[in-house]
Amino acid sequence: MLIDERKMLILSAVVDEYIKTGEPVGSNAILQRLCVNVSSATVRNDMALLERLGYLEQPHTSAGRVPTYLGYRFYIDNLMSPKPLSNKEKQLIDSLLIRNDLTVDAVVDNAVNVLSDLTQLAVVSKSSMPVFSVITRVEVIPAGRRLYALLIITSAGTIKNKICRIEFDLSYEQLDYFARFINENLNGLNIDRVTSEMLQNLAVALGGYMVSLSPLLNAVYELSGEMSKVDINLKGEQRLITSGVKADEVVSLLANKNDLDGLLSKAFDGISIVFGKEYESFAVTNSSMIMSPYKIKAEQAGSFGVIGPLRIDYANVIPHIEYITRSVTKLLADVIECDDGKDGLINEQE
Repeated sequence: MLIDERKMLILSAVVDEYIKTGEPVGSNAILQRLCVNVSSATVRNDMALLERLGYLEQPHTSAGRVPTYLGYRFYIDNLMSPKPLSNKEKQLIDSLLIRNDLTVDAVVDNAVNVLSDLTQLAVVSKSSMPVFSVITRVEVIPAGRRLYALLIITSAGTIKNKICRIEFDLSYEQLDYFARFINENLNGLNIDRVTSEMLQNLAVALGGYMVSLSPLLNAVYELSGEMSKVDINLKGEQRLITSGVKADEVVSLLANKNDLDGLLSKAFDGISIVFGKEYESFAVTNSSMIMSPYKIKAEQAGSFGVIGPLRIDYANVIPHIEYITRSVTKLLADVIECDDGKDGLINEQE
């Protein structure tokens, strides 16, 4: 059944009022918000019809109504009026996003912090950056007796290290040989292309150095595998408790945050919203998550999800996450282009 304009106004008013107060909304509150020449009884009848249609529910007898998942969905898709960001707000966000050295990791971390601080909600992020990360250098540094620090540096500005313990000391000649060998074979390779089969072939290619340098080669494989994992980070989880989410559900969310991977993968393009009870993998039942992806070279590189109670101020939060994901997409393109230019300069000098 289609609902007429008056009922849509009433539904919108119920959602707006409930988001503001967190209390069930009665007919008198609706009349105060709306300039409609109808009686309180007419509003109650309209609300009763909206309840039968599944858009509203009555938590207690003789109490007002609150929106259902279906009501929120209809409101967001058809009734909500987003609150556009002012130029001052945009300038503040821009300044916060470019704090610290501009690496890929820093841009994403800054965005998560900014989103959480501005919305006062929890923010989860998924990064698929290994697909775009190219190995630019591998280094081995003596770190003590039979201890060696292996470093992998990528075009995304990421530096990861691993300490290797070897049963014998390596000479500087062996270390120099390994550095040249591994960089000749891995420089320019996507981090997720470092496979066990490739490393086995490289071990054979080491020839007489295979026995002494294989431990370092194994460390390269292990470290690249760690860097290739999908990275799920959660920020501001304590804000879920202050917004009314049960503490045990927050604990469950923290323990199972990697389960959000599948949900965040649904953020293909633009804004998408999921509600807790709709997905078993979403540990916080009475809540919603607003998701938006960021991209590199027109391909999805990751996504952000703002998590809060059902009565999130959608009209305010959605413009924030939209602007921030667009800004992150632009910044990441600049970072990648800058790093590519540096790599080219280094190669020319060498």
